[in-house]
Amino acid sequence: MPSPSNDTDVPSEAAAVARRYQRLERPLVYTVAFLFAGIVGAALFFLPLLVGLLVAVCAAVLMRIPIFRVKGSTQLVSECDSETVRSDFQSATPPVLPFQWGIADDIHTTDDGAIYDFSYLLGLRSASMAVEIDSKVADGGDVNNDLELFVTENENPWATYVVSIHQHDTETVVDVEWSSDRRFGLRRLPQRWVAERYRTEALTAQGFTVVEREASLSL
Repeated sequence: MPSPSNDTDVPSEAAAVARRYQRLERPLVYTVAFLFAGIVGAALFFLPLLVGLLVAVCAAVLMRIPIFRVKGSTQLVSECDSETVRSDFQSATPPVLPFQWGIADDIHTTDDGAIYDFSYLLGLRSASMAVEIDSKVADGGDVNNDLELFVTENENPWATYVVSIHQHDTETVVDVEWSSDRRFGLRRLPQRWVAERYRTEALTAQGFTVVEREASLSL
């Protein structure tokens, strides 16, 4: 896996977890694609032509049609002070996006976030994700410890993360709520399953303890 081509300081342990995620996610996605192709081929071969075509079209629509959204919340605890944690979330590598910056071919910092470039299918296809980080402003105009992260994929809305950071005794507590800003098809389910499997490990590698986490699908 190529490393980012600029001088962005990528947390190495979390990036290692992200690469393990990718080594499982890519074959699983390809396996689902091959199974889908097998279903379509079998329908066209064994069924009457019109019936086979109908089954193939229905299967294609079912796999690609955007039918569900993802949302959830999590509470994290860090031994670092709130200023350090806030700086991490405002960096080019926000802790909640390890499976983006951790496997990106290139990371480009921007005035309000970063852009992650990816290539796949042996370089035949590419994608770009951008994160825009907005500091919430409290009453009176003072900046507080609340942030919003707006993520886009190829300039299309992808997800929003609302982050609240506050000091509690010697620890920093981070409450995160997120939701997808568009619907996804069934073909994205393998990616979500693998990401959930490795997410806690990726956050732990960045020094966070996951106290509570909830995630759900909705139509």
